[in-house]
This record gives sequence, structure tokens and C-alpha cells, in this order.
Amino acid sequence: MATIEQIIGKINPKLYAKNGSALLKKYKSSDKIPAEEVKPTAVQVSFDRDFKPQLGKKGMSTDASHSILYDSSSETLEPIYFWVLEMVEEMGFKVEKLVDNFTSSPGSGHFAELGQRATIMQQQGQKILGDVNTVLRSVLNIIYDLKEFRIRLDAYNQLSSKDKSKKEAAIMSLKQIWMDKVDMQKGNSSIKGMALGQAGFQTLIDAFLVVKDESLEDSSGEEIDLNDRVKRILKPRIVEFNLWMKQSEIELRKRYQLEKTYLKSQVSSLKLYSRWAKPYLKAAFALEQKDQGRNPNLVKTFNTILLELTLLGKRKLDVKAEAIAEDLPRDLIKLSEKMKRTYYSCLLVDFKFRGIPKQVAQQSHYAFGGQAEFTLKAYALNDDEIKKLDQELAKSDMGDVLKLIEGTTEESLEQLQEEIDFFLDEKDETQQEKEKQAQSGSNPFMALLGKYDKEEKPKEKKSDSKTKDIIVKTDNFIEGKHVRPLAAVEAAQSGFTIFDVYKKAHGMPSYT
Repeated sequence: MATIEQIIGKINPKLYAKNGSALLKKYKSSDKIPAEEVKPTAVQVSFDRDFKPQLGKKGMSTDASHSILYDSSSETLEPIYFWVLEMVEEMGFKVEKLVDNFTSSPGSGHFAELGQRATIMQQQGQKILGDVNTVLRSVLNIIYDLKEFRIRLDAYNQLSSKDKSKKEAAIMSLKQIWMDKVDMQKGNSSIKGMALGQAGFQTLIDAFLVVKDESLEDSSGEEIDLNDRVKRILKPRIVEFNLWMKQSEIELRKRYQLEKTYLKSQVSSLKLYSRWAKPYLKAAFALEQKDQGRNPNLVKTFNTILLELTLLGKRKLDVKAEAIAEDLPRDLIKLSEKMKRTYYSCLLVDFKFRGIPKQVAQQSHYAFGGQAEFTLKAYALNDDEIKKLDQELAKSDMGDVLKLIEGTTEESLEQLQEEIDFFLDEKDETQQEKEKQAQSGSNPFMALLGKYDKEEKPKEKKSDSKTKDIIVKTDNFIEGKHVRPLAAVEAAQSGFTIFDVYKKAHGMPSYT
């Protein structure tokens, strides 16, 4: 897996990759460069007599990178981490954690302890995911039922249509449903059973379908020229059909509303179960150990743990204030408001711990003493490059498990969200008519302007910015000549200050 430094080098290979020119020549575009092939480098600086970093002297420049190795098996590792973290924050950097990995040797007690905890989290998450799948299947079945109900209700809605052809088609559809679902239960005495199985009733189906009346209430079949034998069968069936048509519409609309209410409760349950599952899944992921491969620091039977932590600190460069202080050209006081991109002085702090886990007496947690190495690297990045870094991290292996967690709990619901919203936000036709009347009656003068003749346009869905590849444009003259170099120098100075203060505070030799 690529490191953070390699990903930064991929984003801006000209500045932060030693082999950037060769990679751009080979792959033509920075987006196509594999991060694993990048040879990373931090800001290139030189040092004056007071060992303060500065830019511009060719031949004397080196990476703005400083490393400290501290080894003490009796002292814990946490104070080193929090000292550096607080120092970076006190210098005005906003810090976020990018990497947090650990690996215990299989023969250690720490490995067994965390393995048990991870198993518990996995079992709890798996149990809740089972409930999520059960509710999700219920939601799917309800949606399919609602679609069928809606198709049936469309026929009833067409009965009140002013279009005669639509009304007749609706009646024909309902008659077919009644013959197949209701009348067919009578067996041989049903309309289809008599028409297809008994002589003399071949015209019964056609007669039933042809009978029509505008009111649908007084239809009796007298208007059709049929023999009395067929009419005696047809009359009660028409009465039954008219009665069923009224009652079935009422019951179907009630069932439709009940199903929508049930859908709402099931969706709420699904969201609740998803919310419960997330902490267990994330905890199980956090307790997973990284494969160290052939790392010689990890021996199976030793009592050893390896920790990797990476922090990124960002401090915004105030172009206007720097121009007033004459660290930038005075012309930038006015031009600063027109700048489209913000630049940041960035510090990448990379920790590598090799510790000996010791269980605290009568407690369930461990203390770690051992060797700690941390490296401070300075960068100057704009907001586009930082967004691109976040996007690349999401694409890398570090984001794979989080995507799986979101997929099991959220994506399945999001794919159904459009259909769910359609049914939950649906309004009755009578309610829609009342709202239209209320709107038209609220201000009669608006109708004169034709306001109510215009239909409201549906709101366009906002595209998800996370799914689009972020394109980092090259620096313009002001950014490349003045703004980024100043951000780089300030980042290098801050990194050197933290490095120097730590060494003096711990009695280490001065920087030479």
C-alpha cells in the first residue's frame, strides 16, 4: 500500500517526487501515476548559519525532513506522541489523523486480548446485520406490494375520468379482475366455468363484459339482446360486481395507506439498526492488525507490538496579513481577495513505535515502552491538493473497509430511497386538489399574471462532489512565485522548531 508521502508526490510530482519528471514523461498525467512508484520528498530547503530553513539556494537544498529516534523500554510511548501532538497544535496547525495501524506478535498476550475483543465486536455486528437484512427484505416486499396496489388503484381512479375511452378500459380491467379473483371461487357456477364448460352459456362472458352503464349503479343487463336463461344468470352477477367494485376500492385504499405507514416504520427500523451496527463494524475494523510481511522487528514468539501513526497538520496562509507584514509583495493586499485557492503550511508527522506491551496490574489495558521514531516533513499544499489527498485516501486500501461498512448499512437503503420517498411523500388526490384550490383562492390577482398556469420544475439533484475526480490545476505566477514558497518556508520553520525544541527539552545533542 502506498504511503501518505507517495500519495502527496503523486498529486504534485513536480515538487514532491524525486522521480516526478520521469513519471510524468512515462504516464503523461499525474492522475495515471501509480503512487507506489513515487520516490517521495518534502519541501526542498537550505539552511542558513543559524540553521533556519530558507528557499532558493540551488545545490545546497535538502528535504525539510527531521527525524528523532528515542529508545527507552522503561518509559511509555504515549507521552512522546501527545507531546508532539500538542506542540504542533500550539503552533497553529489543525491536526487530523490519517493512519493508525498496529501489529502484535502472535505469541504475545496482547495479541490474544485484542483478538478476543475483535471477535466480540464482529459477532455483535454480524447479529445486527442479520436484523438489517431481515428488515431490508421486508421493505422490498412492501415496495412491491405498494406498486401492485397503485396499479390496481389507477383503474379505480380512471372511473372518474372525463375521457370515455379511459373509463371503459378501467371497467373492463376491473371486470377481468373480478371474474379471475372473485367469481372464479364459485367453481363450475362461475361465469367462466359456465361459459367454457356448459352448453348454452357461451355468450355469458361477452355479455358480462359488454354490459355498461354511465352510473355503474343501475346496470342490469336489460339493454342486451339475450335469451332469458342467460339474463337470469347475468343480472345477479352484475349486481355483485357493482357492489364489489365499491367495497374493494374502499378496502384497497385503506390497505394502501396501512402499507405506507408500515413502510415508514420499517424504514425507521432499518435506519436504527444501521446506526447500531456501525460502531461494532468500525470497532472490529479498528482492532484488525496490519500484515507486516517480512518485517524483522516482529518475531512470532516475542512480546512485541509495532505501531504506525501518521498525522497531518494544516495552517492557513493569510496572504493579506503577510503582504501587510511585507513578507509578500504589497500588491497582494488587494489581489488577495481575488485569489480562488487557499494555501496551507502543512506538517506530516509520521510515528513508528516498536514496543513491549506490559499489562497494568489489576487492570485490563496495556502500557507500551520501547523505541519511538517520529519524522517531521514540511509541505505547502493548496485546498485542491488537500481535497485530492482525501479522495486518493478514500480510493486506497485504507478506505476499502469503511466502504464495506457503508455498503452494508447505507448503500442498500440509498438505492431504494427514491422509491421509498415516492410512496412516503405521496399525497392523496383530494389533498392535492384542496391545496390547489387554497393557492388559487389565496390571491386572485396572481392568476391574472398566469402564475398558476406554470408548473413547478422539479428540483435538480445535486451531484455528489466526492464521486468526481478532482483536477488540480498548476500554480499561476503569483501562487508559484510568492504564495507557495512562503507557505513552504513557514512549514519548514515550524517543523525545525518542533524538532529543535524536542531535542533540547530531552537533553539531546544540538542540531549540527
